[in-house]
Amino acid sequence: MRPFALSYPRKALAAALLSAAFAPMSHAALFEDAEARRAILEMRQRVDGLQMAQQRSAEELRRMGEENGQLRRSLLELQGQIDALRTEQSKLRGQNEQLLRDAAELQKRQKDIAQGVEDRLKQFEPVKVSLDGQEFQADPAEKKDFEAALAVFRSGKFSEASTAFAGFVRQYPRSGFVPSARFWLGNAQYANRDYKEAIGNFKLMLSEAPGHARAPEAALSIANCQIELKDARAARKTLEDLLRAYPQSEAAVAAKERLSRLK
Repeated sequence: MRPFALSYPRKALAAALLSAAFAPMSHAALFEDAEARRAILEMRQRVDGLQMAQQRSAEELRRMGEENGQLRRSLLELQGQIDALRTEQSKLRGQNEQLLRDAAELQKRQKDIAQGVEDRLKQFEPVKVSLDGQEFQADPAEKKDFEAALAVFRSGKFSEASTAFAGFVRQYPRSGFVPSARFWLGNAQYANRDYKEAIGNFKLMLSEAPGHARAPEAALSIANCQIELKDARAARKTLEDLLRAYPQSEAAVAAKERLSRLK
């Protein structure tokens, strides 16, 4: 007889008992696996959510970084434009200051030119002259030339003075200086002993300006020239005419003295 040999009904019963014994444990294991799977799924979902959130955050950060970079570039560009505008403004300010200086210099030059033109015009504007009791208008050039000739005469250079006064009369035949110029021309010729020419100029003066302040002196000078020429008869007549024409003049006193010596 074999030990513990079980018959078939006994084997079946044993299997049934084992199955019954392990049945609750399998059910519990299956329940725990489902819960674990759900937890794992939830965990995965949370992980996935976190990863997606991280990705979104990273994307947002990247976008913000790009926007910040663009903003910085825009600010730098704006600052460059501001600096360029400041440079241009400074340049324009400098140009404006230079223009103001140029304008001031131009105004000064214009003023100087205007003053120069005015001064030159004044050289041609007639001036009022009072000479030998006569008042008249004369060009500045006439006045200058007459005074220059008179200065030569007073220096004792009678030949040069004669030339100067003769040239003056030719150049300014209608000048108010002409009667006085002829008077001094005659005196210069008298000093040079050119008596006939002197008589001619004194007579021209008397015929052109008989009321001139120096007319009596011119008449007396004619008589003096005639005396130097030994023409006593002509000298006497000239002196008598002087006394009749200018009885109250100083020349009349000298004429009387000359007449007394001619008799």
